[in-house]
Amino acid sequence: MNRQEKAQIIEQLKEKAERASIAIVTDFKGLGVEEFTQLRANLRNVGVDCQVVKNTLARLAFTGTDHEVLADRFKENCAIVTGYDDPVAAAKAVADFAKESKTFDMRFASLEGKYLDEDGVKALSKLPSKEELLGKTLGTMNAVPTNFVSLLANVPRGFLNVLTALKDQKEAA
Repeated sequence: MNRQEKAQIIEQLKEKAERASIAIVTDFKGLGVEEFTQLRANLRNVGVDCQVVKNTLARLAFTGTDHEVLADRFKENCAIVTGYDDPVAAAKAVADFAKESKTFDMRFASLEGKYLDEDGVKALSKLPSKEELLGKTLGTMNAVPTNFVSLLANVPRGFLNVLTALKDQKEAA
């Protein structure tokens, strides 16, 4: 690889790192081509990129970005997973694949500039997705007016029950 190709790879990776909300560094040592292709397909389905890069090029690309905390940690074989919109979806896809594969591991990550170890990435993967959180929020927002209307309807209903009881009491007397 000549200098121009290396510079182009660094520039592409730097652009990805600047756009990414999460960058996960994984260990793929011992992973077969078919498994790695399956991983990339799974990640692509959730809008996440996966790229294998030399460590020195990755260090240069990540220096000066939000994910600079990872720059000094690149060692051995590693693939960099970058997620753009939903960091939880990226973490879930990587964690699910790591559960299925015996040779694939997550090492560490950077979530919007904050360093996460492997346990941190696993904890992030267990959070509900963006869509689930929006659904729960909408349900909560819908429940408040519904409960308020029910409460207001109970006031006249209670008053009507009191009047009916008074009427029955007077008729009995």
